[in-house]
Amino acid sequence: MIMNSLWKAGNAARVELGGSTYALVTNTETGERRLMVAGDTRGFEVEGIGGVGNPAVLCPLTPANAVELRRRIPWLNPTPLGLRTSAGFGDRLGAATPGHIAAVRDTGVAPIFAQQSVRENTRTGRTPQQVIDDAMWSVFAEGWREAWGADADHLKTPDVIPAFADAGYTFFTIDPGDHVDDAAEQDDLTVLRAKADALDWQTLDSTLSAAQQAYQRTFALDGLTLTFDEHALFKALAKYGGAVAHTVRMTDHLRSMAGRPFEMEMSVDETGTTTSLHEHFFIASELTRLGVPFVSLAPRFVGRFEKGVDYIGDLGELDANIAGHAAIMRHFGNRYKLSLHTGSDKFGVYPIAMRHTGGFVHLKTAGTSYLEALRLMAAVNPTLFRLVLDFARERYENDRKTYHVSAVLDRVPAAQALSDGDLPGLLDQFDARQVLHVTFGSVLDRFGGELKAMLQTYGTAYTEYIKRHFDKHLSAFKR
Repeated sequence: MIMNSLWKAGNAARVELGGSTYALVTNTETGERRLMVAGDTRGFEVEGIGGVGNPAVLCPLTPANAVELRRRIPWLNPTPLGLRTSAGFGDRLGAATPGHIAAVRDTGVAPIFAQQSVRENTRTGRTPQQVIDDAMWSVFAEGWREAWGADADHLKTPDVIPAFADAGYTFFTIDPGDHVDDAAEQDDLTVLRAKADALDWQTLDSTLSAAQQAYQRTFALDGLTLTFDEHALFKALAKYGGAVAHTVRMTDHLRSMAGRPFEMEMSVDETGTTTSLHEHFFIASELTRLGVPFVSLAPRFVGRFEKGVDYIGDLGELDANIAGHAAIMRHFGNRYKLSLHTGSDKFGVYPIAMRHTGGFVHLKTAGTSYLEALRLMAAVNPTLFRLVLDFARERYENDRKTYHVSAVLDRVPAAQALSDGDLPGLLDQFDARQVLHVTFGSVLDRFGGELKAMLQTYGTAYTEYIKRHFDKHLSAFKR
């Protein structure tokens, strides 16, 4: 491929396949990126030719060109990852994937590079297609040729599925949290029985009496014994029966939409009460009985998994709790993984999870990569970071409403109280991390242009920041 000296390609961002050559090239003057194709250029939206005497064409990085490139280069398509130890890397800015790739390379951990929820898409102003395309261009640029996934995260209703299915997502996280009855935790047996009787038994393809026959006994698991008396069973039914039924409905809708192989996760972590071992057993049993093809399950563990900070609680208690959940998982033949939601920065949790699951675990992270962008901003553009910090402090009480966080605003100093040298250290402080984390949508609305321009200028540094941060995450998960 002959290229104009104005356009340069890295060695990794070049593929020769089927008689054609593809390269991701960068304009040495403006920093703009283009796809350069030599050979069969049919199907691409073409912007111009690469130079005098050059048989190659330049193509903008449009969704249509991303589709055509994925059609030609198989490893640019996300795929199901199965039961491998895996990690999801949310990228709210569309610029973190190079760092994610650098960190996950040679670890044996299967990566999900495109991961975003409906809530995050709304707050970042990005579409499911943009998220998957941004990840794909980085996969191409960095020369990643192994399997990678795309997670449509925290799907609550059927109407949000099509946009993700059409974009090519391969992993769908079903969040039936709105159908979990946390009040069942305090209900007496009479109320629990009435709630269980009122479940959608048609969707559950069962009856209350059949459920009693199936569960009201003792189960001997691997190192764990579970006895379902009336109260334990009816509480599980009342609390999670509606969630199981909703997951079945979501699965049926997904099967009708997805045109390619996919896998699923059920997540009940963002609810008000802990998922007991009995309740985990009930959920997994019902999903299996009903033929839901789930590859992972995210229960609500003991303690608190809050945004952007390490585990809050007794690690000894969590150790015993995860051991119990892992025993249930093994009872079902390790047919699914335990999923750690709000999993970023939980450095005390990772060794525990790996020890008890034997690697049947999925780690899900998101906002921590955004925080690394702010850490970089604090170092290279303290003036802008000061504006972001004070704005985040203004927005925190409103923006925290949809998150489980406990940061106290009074513990986060105003920008004027800090020297430039103090600013990066805020990204290591509990309260400041959470305040900056949960206000990301508001910050991007106000400062998104400046933040993205900074990342374009300091892209190499951002990749280094991300790699350093995720090296700490993934060290416990290496296979």
